[in-house]
Parts: sequence; structure tokens; C-alpha cells
Amino acid sequence: MTDLATRPAPPLLRRAAPALLGYAAVRTLGVVALTLWSAARDKSALTLLSARWDALWYTRVAELGYGYEVRLPNGDIHSNLAFFPLLPWLERAVSAVTPLSYAHAGLAVGTLASLGAAWGIFAVVDLVYGRRAGVCAVLLWAVLPVGIVQSMAYTEALFTALAAWSLYAVLTGRWVTAGALAALAGLTRPVGLAVVAAVWAAAITSYVRQRHLDPAPSSGRNRSPEASGGTPWWPRALGMLLAPLGAGGYVLWVGERTGKGPLGYLDVQAGWRNGFDGGYAFARFIADKFTSFPSALAGVGLIAGVAAVVWLYVICVRQGQPLPLLVYAGVVTALALCASSYFGSKPRLLMPAFPLLLPLALALARARTPRSAAVLGGVAAVSAVYGAFWLNGSGPP
Repeated sequence: MTDLATRPAPPLLRRAAPALLGYAAVRTLGVVALTLWSAARDKSALTLLSARWDALWYTRVAELGYGYEVRLPNGDIHSNLAFFPLLPWLERAVSAVTPLSYAHAGLAVGTLASLGAAWGIFAVVDLVYGRRAGVCAVLLWAVLPVGIVQSMAYTEALFTALAAWSLYAVLTGRWVTAGALAALAGLTRPVGLAVVAAVWAAAITSYVRQRHLDPAPSSGRNRSPEASGGTPWWPRALGMLLAPLGAGGYVLWVGERTGKGPLGYLDVQAGWRNGFDGGYAFARFIADKFTSFPSALAGVGLIAGVAAVVWLYVICVRQGQPLPLLVYAGVVTALALCASSYFGSKPRLLMPAFPLLLPLALALARARTPRSAAVLGGVAAVSAVYGAFWLNGSGPP
């Protein structure tokens, strides 16, 4: 990471142009497929993208603020306090200065954020592995089976954009910027803790490495880091201080709002039957699939999917990815797989863990261009059709 921080920053936008153009083409294909499929079923693609499931909850927060809840017949309470505030704030701001409704403002924010996420992913991978790998990583992120979520009024794209640029700031030694972006990521989703963990791990490791490489002289006088060519301690400390303010501030506010103290947000999540149980509930969900033959095939597929995610993370470690990327991807993966509910949302929850795609991106980068283009083009077509089918059906809860 020290070597990366000393590299001059490339002209990012011009350098990222092929990745961004490719990303836009893939996402356009997905939206076109959704539009055609929806029209055939007498549904509105615009409504599917901007006003279903979580998008409705975010829109309601933007319009009415917090305090809305739904009491279900089984006694569960679904409170909008479960939804972090950054996206509703942006929806309200965009709607205030444009003719767009809150729902359409959310879709505009999500679309712009997806381009920002693609650019951030390219910047990180280009810095670590080079331009060709960066382009491949962006296109792989675009063609994920649930990639249509990147075009919705959801928080996945916004969070990934903030996380990727925070990681880029860490890798280039911009600690205050990294902490500020981590704070914003923490205002977007609970998994913002992954960005905080990455900033803290990188800052501590960097400081320890610098102290090891630059010991105090034998005369007993301590040299300042500036005098010895290192980085002063205070940017790291300030970045570490800023990073948890977003998630921590919102969780504490919810605790105060509910009157249940610092753990009040956990009670809100419990009302949605969501929490962290180490993966026990997910394991039971998979095991239940083996009670009959047809569903057993789905159980095998789920086991294969989890094994593939773990395998990719192991390869990331073996390839020596920078520590911030490993910490970030590890925490995102753990929180996604070990959540106690919404099992159908696991692929969507894993979407921000883009470092898991880097082994595949490196393999594509080493292949000849026609072969890489054929693979990505074929997967993009399948992803577009699957996204249209998925969003017109059960879709992401």
C-alpha cells in the first residue's frame, strides 16, 4: 500500500473511458431487455425500476420523514427507521431543484451513482493491477446476474460508489478523504461498517509500517514524519475519526428516537426479522431445500454459490490483494451470508463486494481480446434476460 500511495494519479476520467462506455452499454442492454419484457406483460419498466420494494420505503422517507411503520398480522413491525438516510436526502434534494418526483429522483441518483461506482471500481483496480484488469472488473460488475439492481432506485450503486472511492483514497494515502467517504457510506447502508473497518485496518497498518521503517535516531530525539519523508500521523487519525460518524451517528439517533439506547437499531431490524446469527438461519434455509427432490437441486445450487464466493475470497488472499480490499470484501461477505433473513437477497447484498471479482478480472485481462469480449458479451446477454425475468417476477425483496 505504501508503494501504491506514492504512484502519481493518472488522468482518471480519460483513462476510465473504455470501462465507463462498456458499463453504460451493458446497463443499457439490461434496461432495454427489461422494457421489452415488461411491455409484453403490460407492466411499466419505469415503475419496476423506481417504485417497488425498498424503493418505496426510501421514497416515503424522502417525502414524509421517519416515523412510518407497518404492523403485520403476525406482530412484526416494519419501521422505516431500518432504512439509512443518505438516499432519501439526495432524492429530496434532487426533487427540490428539478421537476422529478421523489421516485424518479431516486432513479436518477441511482443511475448516476452506478456510473460513479463503475468509475471507482476502475480506479481501484487500475491502480493495483492495471488498466486492462480495471476494464474487465467494471464489466464483470455490470454483468452480474442481479446487475439490474444497479439501474434501480436502490442504495447498492450509491454505496458501492462511496466505498470504491474511499478505498481508492486509502490506497493513495488520502486519509481524510477516505474517512469522509466512509462516513457517507455509513449513512447509506448498515454494511458501511465494512468501509470503516477497511479504513481503520489500513491506517493502523500504515502507521505501524512507517514506524518500523523509520525508527527514532539513537540520539533520542524523535524526528517528525515530515522530516523523514513519511506521512504525518494526524491525517490518519482524522480519517479514522471521521469514518464511523455516519453509521454510528444514525444508529445512535435511532436509539434516541426509539428510546431504546444504542441498541435500538437492532430492535428495529428485529421487527423485520433481520439480524446477524453467524449464518445459522441461512444454513437451515439451505438444509430445508433437501426435504424433497426438486428443491434439493436449489439446495445444491446454493451450496455451490456459497462455495464459489468463499473460493474467490481465498484466491483474493493468495493473490496478495491490498489489505483494505481484503478487509472490505471480507466484512461485506460475512454480513451478507450471516444475516438471518431475506435469503433471496443474498446476491444483491454481495454486489458491493467487488474485490471478489478481481481474480476473474485478471483471468480475462490475460486472455486475448476477442475471447474476453465474447465471454463478457454472452454473459451480458444472459444477465439482461435474467434481470428482466427476475424484476417482472419475485425480484429483490
